[in-house]
Amino acid sequence: MKPELVVQYLVDWLRARVQEAGASGLVLGVSGGVDSAVAAVLAKKAFPDDCMALLIPCESDISDRIDSQTLVEKFNIRYRIIEMDNAYRLLATQFESYLKFDGAKGRLLRGNIKSRLRMMALYYSALGRNYLVLGTSNKSEISVGYATKYGDGGVDIQVLGDLFKREVFELARYLEIPQAIIDKPPSGGLWCGQTDEAELGFTYVELDKYLSTGVAEPELKQSIEKRMKSSEHKRTMPPLAIIPEQLK
Repeated sequence: MKPELVVQYLVDWLRARVQEAGASGLVLGVSGGVDSAVAAVLAKKAFPDDCMALLIPCESDISDRIDSQTLVEKFNIRYRIIEMDNAYRLLATQFESYLKFDGAKGRLLRGNIKSRLRMMALYYSALGRNYLVLGTSNKSEISVGYATKYGDGGVDIQVLGDLFKREVFELARYLEIPQAIIDKPPSGGLWCGQTDEAELGFTYVELDKYLSTGVAEPELKQSIEKRMKSSEHKRTMPPLAIIPEQLK
């Protein structure tokens, strides 16, 4: 990959998509991870005066906020902090009053509430400013559906959607993203100690290799393809029930 040329292409792409939509700029969530860091810097390059980063902690690790603020301050990106702890606890309490699960399933359900609350905050900000919501998912994540439907998957455009995770890291180094962000284990920050790779059951290195070459051990291949198949609904619009002409 030629990072300099890819960065310029993506900056131009962002400008074109925003112009096509009749919008004025971009808003995105910055989590303290490498994907949102790279997306934020690209957005800043595309719209120096019309780029807004939202830091949306929700029972989050304090290190994520520190890394996020380090990033936006280094690149002089406008930002706001929107605390979601109270809203999350209220909703979780209400939801769990009629349907509650413990263990991994309960943790996932609560984590999805956090992701969807963040999506709401982004769209509130975007509508108020006539901005588009910029997604931060990469090709590796999208391929296996590693996103919350109508959460971090609920965006207007995906600037990193054709970049494998390894390529995002390459761009991060080229853009001089803080090393602490590059070095930290990828995580959605949905619960304490959560990491992408532990939840997926395989590493991004293994996933990227399979997606780019088709090569993997049988068990790993089966695991990846199972995720790809089960998450297809996340990559398509909801199906429409088309009524046959003879019934109209």
